[in-house]
Amino acid sequence: MKLQVALDVIKLDAALTLARQVADAVDILELGTPLIKSVGFAGITAIKAAHPDKLVFADLKTADAGELEAGLAFEAGADLVTVMGAADDDTVRGAVAAGRKYGKDVVADMITVADNRVARIREVSKLGVSFVEIHAGLDEQARPGYTIQALLDDGREAGVPFSIAGGVNVESIASVKAAGARVAVAGGAIYGATDPGAAARALKSRIN
Repeated sequence: MKLQVALDVIKLDAALTLARQVADAVDILELGTPLIKSVGFAGITAIKAAHPDKLVFADLKTADAGELEAGLAFEAGADLVTVMGAADDDTVRGAVAAGRKYGKDVVADMITVADNRVARIREVSKLGVSFVEIHAGLDEQARPGYTIQALLDDGREAGVPFSIAGGVNVESIASVKAAGARVAVAGGAIYGATDPGAAARALKSRIN
């Protein structure tokens, strides 16, 4: 299982600093959606130039014009991009087409998909995405009673390649691996730590 860090900051210098602090312990550097909206696709290029040995994940959350948006991100240096799992099937197919053109990967982000999530996970998997990200957003995580277990249960049930994002930390990451996730996505557990590098290494140690 790979470890992905969500660079959920809005300034490029902060993202570069955070990436440098954690690069030795993570496999994938994710530019969060707010960061891309703040600095544009140039941020993708900058992160990839600084860390050419890492996979760079552009969390576009594309909801329309899948082939166009994914293509722009791949041209900027992204290795993986997200398309909304709730988007129209043709949007997903378009992003996948761009992935095939550039030899890169497309991930279906299942954020906002709550009802019949397992069924939709299986549907988008058949559209050619490399894997699905079973994702609880920050607002969902803030609700009383939220637990990562629902994400893990859906991943197991769906039976397709998946990643988990939403509450991955040192207490939960072993369960994420046991559920069969291809990637564990950590955000606040790393960028919110006093020492992000140490936090990333602690997470990595739990999955090695």
